[in-house]
Amino acid sequence: MKSVNKCDVIVVGAGPVGLTAVLVLQKKGISCMIIEAEPKDRPRPGSRAIYLHSATLKLLEETSKGLGFELAKNGIIWPVKRTLYKGKEVYVKNYGVTNNQDPNKLPHFTALHQDHIEKHIYNACIEAGVKFVWGAPVAKLSIQDNGVALITESGDVWEAKYVIGADGARSVVREQAGLKLEGPRTNDTFLVVDVKEDEENPLPLERIFHYHHPAMGRRNVMLVPFKGGWRVDLQLLEDDDVEEFINIEGVKKWLSKVMDPKYAERITWVSSYRFHQVVANSFTDEKHRVLLAGEAAHLFAPFGARGLNSGVPDAIIAVRGIEKALSADTEEMRHEAIGASATERRIAAQWNRDGSTTALHHLQGEAKEIDMKRAVAASLTSIVPRLGRWLDEGPYGPKFGPPELTTKY
Repeated sequence: MKSVNKCDVIVVGAGPVGLTAVLVLQKKGISCMIIEAEPKDRPRPGSRAIYLHSATLKLLEETSKGLGFELAKNGIIWPVKRTLYKGKEVYVKNYGVTNNQDPNKLPHFTALHQDHIEKHIYNACIEAGVKFVWGAPVAKLSIQDNGVALITESGDVWEAKYVIGADGARSVVREQAGLKLEGPRTNDTFLVVDVKEDEENPLPLERIFHYHHPAMGRRNVMLVPFKGGWRVDLQLLEDDDVEEFINIEGVKKWLSKVMDPKYAERITWVSSYRFHQVVANSFTDEKHRVLLAGEAAHLFAPFGARGLNSGVPDAIIAVRGIEKALSADTEEMRHEAIGASATERRIAAQWNRDGSTTALHHLQGEAKEIDMKRAVAASLTSIVPRLGRWLDEGPYGPKFGPPELTTKY
C-alpha cells in the first residue's frame, strides 16, 4: 500500500452536496479534503437538479458570503405558473417578479443547470483552499472506534476521524458502512427531456403543468424553464412502450405536440426513470464515524425539488454534528452529537419521501379515485377557485414539514 494521508474529515463525492459539505468544513477551519471517483471536468449528462429554493440559497450564502447571490444572479425566475386540465386552464399565478431582482435580497428560488450550480460551489471551494483528489474511486472503508481508514482503488490510504458520504445513489460509502436504502420503487415511468432555448426567439418564462395533455391522451406533461433551456417531463401510461417514446425519433414526434416544433431539433438529453422512494435505514454507522448526505442517504421523485434542496442541509447538519463531536469531552457526548445530526436529517428525509409519494399518487393517471377527484375539481374551479390551487399544488406534495434549518454558519 501507498503512504497514509490524514485529516479530520473526508468527504466522498464532488457533486453539489459533497462540495457544500467540504466548503462548510473548510470555512470552519476543520482539517478536510474531498475525494471524487471521476476525473476533474468529467462530462455530466443532463440538467439534473435545476431548482434551488430560497432556503437553500440562504444556507449557501451563510456558508460562503456571496455564493447564494451568485447562484441567484446566474439562474432565472419564472414569473408565471399555469396548470391545465385537458387543455383548460384551471389555475394561474403571476408572482409579479422579474429577473432583475433586488441585488441585496435573495429571490424565492432560482433555476439553472446543475453543472452551473456545481461550478459556482466549486469556485467557492477553490477560493477557500479546499483540497481535491480526483479520479479516485473508493474501494473500502475500515471503520474503527477511533476513526476511518479509506482505501481507494489505486491503493492510496486516507485516515480520518469522520467520513461524509455524498457519493450518490450507488454510494460505496453507504455500502461499506453497512447501511441500506429502504422503501418502494414507483411503477410509473417518466421521461425527462432537456431542450436548448432559442435565445433569439425564446418562449415566455412560465412553468406549465398539463393534466391529460389534449395532444398526449391521458398523459401528464410538465414544462419547466431553467437558464438557457427547458425541461420537459412526460408521464407514461402503464401499457406504454417506453422505447417508442424515448428513442430520438419518438421524442421528436411527441415533443412537437407539446412545444413549438423547432424544439424537436434542440434536444440535448433524454432519459427515463422509475423513481425510487427510499431512505437509508440510518444516516450513520454503528460506530458513528460515517454520515450520509444527499442521494447517498435518500432518493425521491423530483416533484417539489426535494433532492438537492434537502441534500444541502444534510451536508451542513452533518458538519455541525462533526464539529460538536470533535470538541466532545467524552465518547458518550461524541456519539450523541453524531447521532443527533443523523436522526434530524433522517426525519426530514422521511417527511420528504412521504411528500413526494403523496405527489406521485396525485399524478398517477391510472388511479381511478384520484382521476375522478381531479376531473371534479377541474370542472368547479370557476366556482371554487381553491380547487384550482389544489390541482396546481398536487404534483409537489405538502409544502410544510419539519422546521427549516436556522442555525447560522
